[in-house]
Amino acid sequence: MSALTFREKLGYGLGDGASNIIWQTIMLFMAYFYTDVYGLSAFHMGTMFLVVRIVDAFFDVYIGFLADHTSTRHGQFRPYLLWFSLPFGVLGALTFFTPETGETGKIIYAYVSYTALSLLYTLVNVPYCAMINNLSRDPLERVSMQSFRFAFAALGGLIVSAVALPLTRILGNGSLQHGYFFAMMLMGIISTVMFYLCFFMTRERYTRPVDRSQKFSSVFGELRQLANDANWRSIFILNVVNLTAGILKTGGAMYFVTYYMHRPELVSIMLTIILGAKFLGSMCTTRLFGKLDRLFAYKMAMAMQAGIMILLFFIPAKHILVIFTITGIVHFINSTATPLQWSFLSDIIDSIESKLSKSFSGLVFSTNLFAIKVGIALGGALTGFLLTLGDYTGGEGVQSDAAVLSIRLLFTVIPALLILSLIYILRGYKPHTDPVTSESKSEPSALTTGESR
Repeated sequence: MSALTFREKLGYGLGDGASNIIWQTIMLFMAYFYTDVYGLSAFHMGTMFLVVRIVDAFFDVYIGFLADHTSTRHGQFRPYLLWFSLPFGVLGALTFFTPETGETGKIIYAYVSYTALSLLYTLVNVPYCAMINNLSRDPLERVSMQSFRFAFAALGGLIVSAVALPLTRILGNGSLQHGYFFAMMLMGIISTVMFYLCFFMTRERYTRPVDRSQKFSSVFGELRQLANDANWRSIFILNVVNLTAGILKTGGAMYFVTYYMHRPELVSIMLTIILGAKFLGSMCTTRLFGKLDRLFAYKMAMAMQAGIMILLFFIPAKHILVIFTITGIVHFINSTATPLQWSFLSDIIDSIESKLSKSFSGLVFSTNLFAIKVGIALGGALTGFLLTLGDYTGGEGVQSDAAVLSIRLLFTVIPALLILSLIYILRGYKPHTDPVTSESKSEPSALTTGESR
């Protein structure tokens, strides 16, 4: 088995950078955009996030099945990047467009555009995630690729956090509504170019035979086979809870800085710190955890992260440097663990495919993207509902004490408790033994499985 080149790893990483040029904008700004720029109430925003995400999540399963049964001269999963990256970039801009209609028209446009963007995200992201198992059979190389992937994801987010808000002011010429739209047009162009680079710089080396005669109805049998795997169930639930927490601690940052710290001019700095910490953390996974059991390392990182986040709740708003430092540490720790979490999925795929002798990459990653979207939906809805309970009023310079308390809780304590629950969720995860393949006979290190060897 020939080793992957740096060019291939770089190309693979660019794909998640492309996704996150758009997706991190949604994670960081969408809630704030809808409540304070677009003009939706916090209740309508939260409800939309919940409804659209749940509907969209069911689409993921179909795309996973479709990708598993795709075969072209360009490969099994890569063609989806070629076909759908441009529409994804276009919808990214259109989602941040504010139509000159009444409240009802705005609500309808928000639902339609947000749903379309989510569906296109699925069409590029499910195949992108799944193709890692076709690029390499080596577990260590997969961890390395996941590190490149999440480093570029953070880099994409860094671009967004560093330039998005300044661009909205420059391009908007006094109108935030126009500014967000024009800024996202530029982000869409950058995203499309990066996706095309990912397509041309990677090659699917390992593919299983594809049975095109299978109908979608057969997916229900395949889903039952997945559901019978205890490890898949654990990671599925973990992704729901983890992304719920992630939405709270990243999407809540703008509210926290604006209304608790009363320093809205520092929002861009806070977001840059978050994404910079994520970038550094993703590149340090193998250095920090290379000699540790992956499962133990992940649980340890979650415990540390949760403890520090609870501490953040008690830091007075005036201690700006302390707050920024703690926030950076939290996201650094989280990002060191993320490649480990995604490497568990590759292990699950290897185990299932070795038993059933058919492609499951698309379905496994699509069901976990389903879980992620449910988590994002719950996180968005929880944000909206907590703000509503606290009598938050969008666009007001000063919020009530109850609203500020809600903001502090959704940024610190609540996501911390959710993160702590991940350790309990993983109690049922049992590392699969790596299947012996003709391509790789070498003795694996401790990082190749969840068990120390």
